[in-house]
Amino acid sequence: MNASIDPVPPQASEAGAGPDDDLEPAAVPSADKPARKRSRAAASPQPPSDAPTHPWGTQSIHRAVTMLREIAAHGQKGLRLVELAEALDLERPTAHRIVKGLMAQGMVAQHPQTKAYRLGHVVYELGLAASPYFNLKELCHPTLRRLSEKTGDSVFLMVRSGLDAVCFDHLEGDYPIQARALDIGGRRPLGVGAGSLALLLTYPDDEIEHIIDVTAPRFAAFGRTTVDRLRRAIQASREVGYAVNHEDVLEGVGAIGAPIRIGRGQPYAAISIAAVNARMLSPRREELAGLLVREIRQLEKKLAAQIL
Repeated sequence: MNASIDPVPPQASEAGAGPDDDLEPAAVPSADKPARKRSRAAASPQPPSDAPTHPWGTQSIHRAVTMLREIAAHGQKGLRLVELAEALDLERPTAHRIVKGLMAQGMVAQHPQTKAYRLGHVVYELGLAASPYFNLKELCHPTLRRLSEKTGDSVFLMVRSGLDAVCFDHLEGDYPIQARALDIGGRRPLGVGAGSLALLLTYPDDEIEHIIDVTAPRFAAFGRTTVDRLRRAIQASREVGYAVNHEDVLEGVGAIGAPIRIGRGQPYAAISIAAVNARMLSPRREELAGLLVREIRQLEKKLAAQIL
């Protein structure tokens, strides 16, 4: 039986109240205390700098999509209204209006007991409708299967989404202890985890600094991740030529990753191998890296022939 090592998500800061109970009346300024003006905007994810000048369209669309991404990042646990407002740097009434609109369209659902918001059935339906046009998972799956069989460890396919990376596929090997760092559909900031780090490293230095500045406030939700640990991981990865995660997210878990490059565009996918840390030490780590890079090179030729 495989033992999984999973990250422990942060606990909700409050319990029990419904969405309306989370709302607080706006403070009325007194005559001798003028109202404080605050300018709030969704902090994550921001579009990359090579995106069009107005990539998100209207502010309401931007906020709704950003909210969906944030909810998706927390999986089945979901987020309460107060947590959503804090994560997106929105006033609570504004967050409430947005989430109610998403619920009305079936994009978001609310757990009856915890009052946490999760992705709704319409998101799943839209994903099914789009899947025939984005068959990256099917094209990469044989590569992941070979890697899991040859290494006995967990293998992940990560795909860039804004300034995040999303797990598109995951296979476990036959080693008795598996490092299941995240599930399919799990989302994390670029740089958090080996596959996500492999994607971050494909950006120029100034872009990397911008991405870290934007995403750093979210690191606390992802295990041991800190800005200092990420900077050390970037340096270590550059020295060896592939992404290295040495217990930077989960204690006792190590991983390596490499991007999938097709043509001259910015890589949007990567593959990583994760294992208990004892199986990610030299010289085995170097052997795994060589195998990973060889498999990715073969995959790149296959993708270039079928996608381009």
